[in-house]
Amino acid sequence: MAAPPDSKSDKSPEELLCAAAEAGNDDAIAELISTGADPTYFDASGMTPLMRAATGGHAAAARLLLDAGAPWNALSPEGLSAGDLTSDPATYDLLLNVGFGMGLVDQAMQRYEPEEHTIIEAHPEVYARMLKLGWGEKKNVRILFGRWQDVIPQLGSYDGIFFDTYGEYYEDMREFHEHLPKLLRPGGVYSYFNGLCGDNAFFHVVYCQLVAMELASLGYSTQFVPLPVKDCLKAEVWEGVKQKYWQLDTYHLPVCQAESESE
Repeated sequence: MAAPPDSKSDKSPEELLCAAAEAGNDDAIAELISTGADPTYFDASGMTPLMRAATGGHAAAARLLLDAGAPWNALSPEGLSAGDLTSDPATYDLLLNVGFGMGLVDQAMQRYEPEEHTIIEAHPEVYARMLKLGWGEKKNVRILFGRWQDVIPQLGSYDGIFFDTYGEYYEDMREFHEHLPKLLRPGGVYSYFNGLCGDNAFFHVVYCQLVAMELASLGYSTQFVPLPVKDCLKAEVWEGVKQKYWQLDTYHLPVCQAESESE
């Protein structure tokens, strides 16, 4: 068990909270929050406790802070959110995204300047748009046109993998998960777009637990980081949209790692 925070320290509870978050000391974080430490605090460097936890890759600590009300979209002096600071870019050099879609995930991946960024896209129109936007000219990008089921023999192993194949079924993602032991490198992180039953809170939670259990049977632990998204976009953004991509107030971001590496 981690040591409790030092009650004799001349630091404020919030400074101790930042230190505990940076160290990934879950027990200290829980105790400090329970005694009134403010999780929205910015330290002298302009960092919140959540940013400190994210920088160290401490997912459990980040979840404690988010549950306590830490702002996930607060920005550091460099304009980076906790999500941007989640991992050292040097740690994740080989990335794979299955399903380009609107390109939002791939744009985020490129911010980390990975050594190699592989994108699988099967839709002809989306593929054509990718090329038109210049993705085929990026030196560190490798595009595989086709269904992931067909191009998987061309894949290697990766430090980070994201899966979001719009239009496929749950069984397709389940099949993809069976390939994770070969695709995900030691220390790697896997995630997917968690839109399963995204219009029904009860069944969404059921699906979250189902996926977690199935990944556990493959040797992976899954944590769902809650991100409040209700007020991220103004109402006019959705005007004329018949079916929103996401309809619940909170998005549960899956963070999956090999069980032996998730502690």
